[in-house]
Amino acid sequence: MLLKKQTVWLLTMLSLVVVLSVYYITSPEQQKSNLAGVEEKKADDKETAATESKDGKTVISGIASDEKFEALRMKLEEQRTKQKEELQTVAASTDLPAEQRSEAIDKMNKIDAISQKEQILETLISSMGYEDALVRADGDNVRITVKAKEHSASAANEIIQMVRTELGSFQPVAVQFDPAK
Repeated sequence: MLLKKQTVWLLTMLSLVVVLSVYYITSPEQQKSNLAGVEEKKADDKETAATESKDGKTVISGIASDEKFEALRMKLEEQRTKQKEELQTVAASTDLPAEQRSEAIDKMNKIDAISQKEQILETLISSMGYEDALVRADGDNVRITVKAKEHSASAANEIIQMVRTELGSFQPVAVQFDPAK
C-alpha cells in the first residue's frame, strides 16, 4: 500500500507539531524567561522615580532604591564571591583528598542556593507592597530589613512565616523596618 505524498507530508507535520508542543510545555526555559521579564520590569521601576511638581510638569529623579540596601547587597555579594573563590581553589586542588574537595563543592552549592533563596524572598516581600527588602541569611540567623512607611508586629510575623516556609527551617528570623522616605 502506497501512501500519497500529501498524506506523508501531513503526518510528518502533525508529528512535528506534537513533538514541539510537548517540548514547549515541558521546557524549563519558558518559566525562567517569564521571571526574567518580571525582574527586568522591577529593575526598571526602581531605577527612576517620576513625580509631578506643582506646575504640572513631570520631574524624573535619580535612583529610587535605597543606597544603603544596595551597598549592603554589594558587600554581601563580595563576601560570598571571596568564599566561593577560596572553595574553588580547594575543589581544584589535586593534593587534597576527594572528601575535602567534595565538601568544598557542596559548600559552594549551598552558598548559591542561599543567595537564590534570598533573592526570591526579597522579591516576595517587595510584592507584599513594601518599597524594598534586604534578606541576609548567614549561618544560623536570617536578618531581614524592610523599607516601609508603616510597620507592625503582624506585618513582621507575616514576613517571618513567609521566610520559614521558603527556607524550610526554623532558624531565628529578625525583621527590622527601615522608615521609607
